[in-house]
Amino acid sequence: MQHPVVIVGASMGGLRAAEALRRFGYLGPITAIGDEPYAPYNRPPLSKEVLATEVSHEAVAFLQRTATQDVNWVLGSRVVSADLEHQTVTDANGEVYPYGVLIVATGLRPRRLEVANGMLAGRHAVRTLDDAIGLRAELVPGAKVVIMGSGFIGCEVAATARKLGCDVKVVGPGTYPIVRPLGVKLASELQRRHESQGVEFFMKRKVVDLLGSSRVEGAVLDDGTVLECEVLVEAIGSHENTEWLQGNDIDVTAGVLTDDALRAVRASNGAPWNNVFAIGDVARFVNPIFDEIPRRVEHWNIPTDSAKRVGKVVATMLGDGVGGAAAAPAELNEVLNEGFAPIPSFWSDQYDMHILAYGLLGLADEIKLIDGELSGDCVFGYYRAGKMVGVCGIGLRSVVQKYRSVFTVEGGKA
Repeated sequence: MQHPVVIVGASMGGLRAAEALRRFGYLGPITAIGDEPYAPYNRPPLSKEVLATEVSHEAVAFLQRTATQDVNWVLGSRVVSADLEHQTVTDANGEVYPYGVLIVATGLRPRRLEVANGMLAGRHAVRTLDDAIGLRAELVPGAKVVIMGSGFIGCEVAATARKLGCDVKVVGPGTYPIVRPLGVKLASELQRRHESQGVEFFMKRKVVDLLGSSRVEGAVLDDGTVLECEVLVEAIGSHENTEWLQGNDIDVTAGVLTDDALRAVRASNGAPWNNVFAIGDVARFVNPIFDEIPRRVEHWNIPTDSAKRVGKVVATMLGDGVGGAAAAPAELNEVLNEGFAPIPSFWSDQYDMHILAYGLLGLADEIKLIDGELSGDCVFGYYRAGKMVGVCGIGLRSVVQKYRSVFTVEGGKA
């Protein structure tokens, strides 16, 4: 291979991919390109415990292992295009990076409200370190905070803002916060617990306009209600960062479609690009634990699990990258056919609640309490056609963890 492995995206997925390449024996050059100026850091705490303290890179930075210290980290550089036929990517400054293998780890960016009076200060999203730094500076005691979005990020920010002494109102489109994955019983209990802490909810509603001349002063809801507001947090979903791949023969519908080796798939005929891979939130793949439908999975373990899979495949394909022989075709085929069946997992801290889940809760057609009591620590099981597809608990961590063994594929564990 004349050119390095290039990883586009220098967050957790990019770091884990570089680590996995080294772990599986690839010693050749690696270039990781990221649009933020920071070395890889952990995003989930930004809406949880870190937001409640002084937000800094030191608080969330990943330990840089010795094996990846020779990686060429190109930070503060946004890749804007790719030429998969000629094996190059180009950044916003016109710098061209040739590659032998390309790993797509560009993840997601927040959706933002599109309103007529939108050019106001005081609007925030929570995805990057700079987002969290900017928001934390405004979460002062007495601040009037409106959160548009009642998913996990919206609820986590609500809990943190209340602990910091803010007046908090949450606006959400569903009947209860986080109702789509959690189900009505657990979601309504979550709302009750937030309300007991002073959070006010406006459900089945959305923000349609903002008030203010230079800074947000109010949020107008679709029923005409006006919520006084100094800080607006927008937690309304995400866009996949795939625009830079447009113009190539690659399926980027709702993320980068991959095969089970996480090789990107051609839009024209469904065949894989043998040297283009996707990992993390941006990858859309089939998980045989559940069915044959390719999905993006935004759970915290997916960047690490997918990076390990790609690292092993690429290292097997390339050998050590410094003159050693690559694997024989039979050995490579064996690795390619190992399959990929990660058990999705996520966690959320809100007040004194620690929520832990495994599986894909949103696939369930039946949800039932299987341990504990709804008003205290409890565990819910999520079932589709009688088979468990998810488990989620408030507390009772050991009980939740024991159900992890339920998630199997044909012929054995995931």
